[in-house]
Amino acid sequence: MAVKFTPSRVLVGLLALAVLCVFAAWLATAVFGSRGGDRTQTLAPGPTRELIARGAYLATVGDCAACHTAAGGKPLAGGLAIATPVGVVYSSNVTPDQATGIGRYSLGDFERAVRRGIRPDGSTLYPAMPFPSYARTSDPDIAALYAYFMNGVAPVAQVDRKADIPWPLSLDWPLTWWRWAFAPSVPAALPAAGGALLARGAYLVEGLGHCGACHTPRGYAFEEKALTDAGGPAYLSGARVDRYFASNLRGDDRNGLGRFSEEDVIRLLQAGRNSGTAVFGAMADVVSHSTQFMRLEDLRAIAHYLKSLPPSGAGGGFAYDATAAAALSSGNASTRGSLDYLNNCAACHQSSGKGYAETFPALAGNPVVNSADPSSLIDIVLNGATMPPTGQAPTSFAMPPFRERVSDEQVSDVLTFIRSSWGNKAPAVDAAAVARLRRATTANGPTR
Repeated sequence: MAVKFTPSRVLVGLLALAVLCVFAAWLATAVFGSRGGDRTQTLAPGPTRELIARGAYLATVGDCAACHTAAGGKPLAGGLAIATPVGVVYSSNVTPDQATGIGRYSLGDFERAVRRGIRPDGSTLYPAMPFPSYARTSDPDIAALYAYFMNGVAPVAQVDRKADIPWPLSLDWPLTWWRWAFAPSVPAALPAAGGALLARGAYLVEGLGHCGACHTPRGYAFEEKALTDAGGPAYLSGARVDRYFASNLRGDDRNGLGRFSEEDVIRLLQAGRNSGTAVFGAMADVVSHSTQFMRLEDLRAIAHYLKSLPPSGAGGGFAYDATAAAALSSGNASTRGSLDYLNNCAACHQSSGKGYAETFPALAGNPVVNSADPSSLIDIVLNGATMPPTGQAPTSFAMPPFRERVSDEQVSDVLTFIRSSWGNKAPAVDAAAVARLRRATTANGPTR
């Protein structure tokens, strides 16, 4: 007798199949999920003063404190809220506290967490921890980092806060499958092609520097579309990160680093500013806590590597056009947005759009201005920005927030004017995009 497939039977069958798939996925995760690395590894010989100091420098290169220190909290005790597409996660306590930190980690436990995203209990870390990049950190550098975190950091008793992620996204086995699909294996040996300087720069940018975690666009599963330049031109081509757009770091002339020299890149990383632009948002924190303290030879290697990256193919070339400058200087404000520019912007950024070097950034030819995504510009106009004071440039200049002074339409008009003047050629800014970002942020950060 033929079986009659009623809608209810089909639904029950699909539910049973779904349960079976979930069980199979869980079982595979339980059996195979924690493989990789050797938990029993120990330092041989034990930590020396030199090894601890080297680890401290490497922790600065990796900017570990930026994520693992909450505002007003103890260093490296965790608790910083990190927004992700699926909810908010909180950084963990990485001090050597025996009860609440990593004090009981072996070198093998530490290596598996940092390079493979695996906790000692076999569960997977959220990829807010950039272990796909840290997979390219060498064994000696992992050992030095371990020596520092265990012997150079003060223990802090602070229990980790659970992530604010709804079920079923909070389940561990999907994270393990994500790790299997998108996190690279730890290479047996890191390539050293292209000369010592280029290889060192690639090692720092692709590995501990984890630049791609912000500056590389993400796929549908929130994975980085490329982890190295070998993965294609998406690598470091710029990406939206919360309220900002992390800039294109490739060789594009208009919206990348094409017009900057290696010395310009070094200056930006040391001082937070150069003759053509300035850092803002999360990059200001990177400069404040990490890159300004890096050795000149490492900064030179990073700059050399970034300047070796070919253009991603977007944006075209830049050539300065004095038409807008001449009109503004003569008092001609007939172009939409130009009067708002004269009233609100020209005193600092000049009618020429060239600003004042390392004081008020140039708008003409600025890669942030020419980015296809205007999020950073909108946020800076609405909520202001401050250049970080550094050892190389101790004066901190700030742009005030204009959110209470200008309407969404005015922000749209003035940014569209800026993005189409002095040789800039970027898309117009929609007032609706301004309104959305205004609702989502305050002058002090996100509204959530």
